[in-house]
Amino acid sequence: MTIASTDGVEVAVYALAGREGRPTLLMSHATGFHGHCYAPLAEELAAEFHSIGFDYRGHGDTIQPTGVGVDWLRYTDDAEAVALSLPSPLVGFGHSMGGACLLMAAHRHPSLFSRLVVYEPIVFPPDGSDARPGPSLLAVGARRRRESFASFDAALTNFSSKPPLSGFTPAALEAYVRYGFREGEDGQVHLKCRPEIEAATFEMSRSHDTWDVLPDIKIPVLIACGLPLPDSPAQYSQAVADRLANCTYVQLDDLDHFGPMTHPAIVAELLLQAT
Repeated sequence: MTIASTDGVEVAVYALAGREGRPTLLMSHATGFHGHCYAPLAEELAAEFHSIGFDYRGHGDTIQPTGVGVDWLRYTDDAEAVALSLPSPLVGFGHSMGGACLLMAAHRHPSLFSRLVVYEPIVFPPDGSDARPGPSLLAVGARRRRESFASFDAALTNFSSKPPLSGFTPAALEAYVRYGFREGEDGQVHLKCRPEIEAATFEMSRSHDTWDVLPDIKIPVLIACGLPLPDSPAQYSQAVADRLANCTYVQLDDLDHFGPMTHPAIVAELLLQAT
């Protein structure tokens, strides 16, 4: 189904795993991905939750509106619209960009979520003139991303041999390709999230004020991260947790930024412990 958001956007929403009637878990995806990538994580939680996924505008099956630029506040509009359409009590799981957007949505609506589990949210402390070049480097890489392959199988073969996607579980990689590409009239398969959208999202990652409003978020939050290397958002996760009023911080040094796709069972256990 689709849920109406701002700018005429119709957000693609779908069940990932678990039966209706169980507590609802909303899964919020990272930049350049889509909700189906978290199906293996949802399967790990199927006995406890009815997990719902969705695609942010410009990602997966949700179209980026013509003439509207990339804006993290509009991404938050999408998360907010979907969350408001779901039954309470609602638990949220967000990864990377998706984690930041759930935190922003929770600030807008303090009663929207009963609790959040957030893995390496893209929330940066103020840097002043010492801003890191990370997002720009990521944008350069995104713009170089290969958009088309001869077939779904060709795309799978390509990604299975190259990090970071080569570290995904087979099911997570399969989901990334099968739902992240569409067949074209030329017989090839093409990325649904265009490289320019992904690049612009990275470039705008410091444009929101989530860092400033973190102390106002009162619901229980678990912030989890992998090894906090200098080039990873994990290096900021402890600082984000420290600014939240009711937060637990968990550091998993054997995982990296893609932990939900490389180790879904470990992340699922964290989520169960938090809820």
